[in-house]
Amino acid sequence: MARRTGTALVVVLGVLVLLGACAAGANVEQTPSGANFWWGLWHGMILPVTFIVSLFTDTVSIYEVDNNGNWYDFGFMLGIALFSGPVIAGSRRH
Repeated sequence: MARRTGTALVVVLGVLVLLGACAAGANVEQTPSGANFWWGLWHGMILPVTFIVSLFTDTVSIYEVDNNGNWYDFGFMLGIALFSGPVIAGSRRH
């Protein structure tokens, strides 16, 4: 039992480190077209990791300011839903 718990802890920490490497960067450079749907989807999926990183640094934000509008917003919300749905469903006990 202890070995299984230790292995699970190592796997979870490894996943968190890998996701931390994918966190959204600083909003420094402005691009002509802005972040699109796909960037919004990605930023929504990595929101939990980005949020934790943003608590400790001022250079990372959870939302891309330079976006192309409604499509980025839609992708962002869809990404959040894709991440949070399985997490919430997995936390229910039957």
